Amino acid sequence: MKKTLGMMIARLRKEHGMTQMELAEKMGVTDKAVSKWERDLPCPDINSLPNLAALLDVSVDELMQIKEGTSIPPKSPKEIINLIFKAVALAMGIAVIVLSILNKLAVESGIVLLGIGLACAGISLLNNKD
Repeated sequence: MKKTLGMMIARLRKEHGMTQMELAEKMGVTDKAVSKWERDLPCPDINSLPNLAALLDVSVDELMQIKEGTSIPPKSPKEIINLIFKAVALAMGIAVIVLSILNKLAVESGIVLLGIGLACAGISLLNNKD
């Protein structure tokens, strides 16, 4: 079972022999705020995480339970290009729908937009075959 941020805060606070009130005073918040953090209601403000981590003698990464190697691997150029073609196809379809609803689309322009969208969708499908 993965520990939550609140569970980490509570465990580390207790390991350091601090009460919720003591941690709250050091953080400049109320003991109710610390209690809520430990129950995973709201999380501490992101700007306060370095101070909280320092008070609990851990790094921000340790506090947030970030392990090395857990980042999302970068996309290859081919994957990025394929994603762009899909986005353009979707955008063209949405543009045609919205402009049609607003009665702001000439037929010729709609055909061009749909043509661009279909071409991008086709290229995306071809890229997926590889």
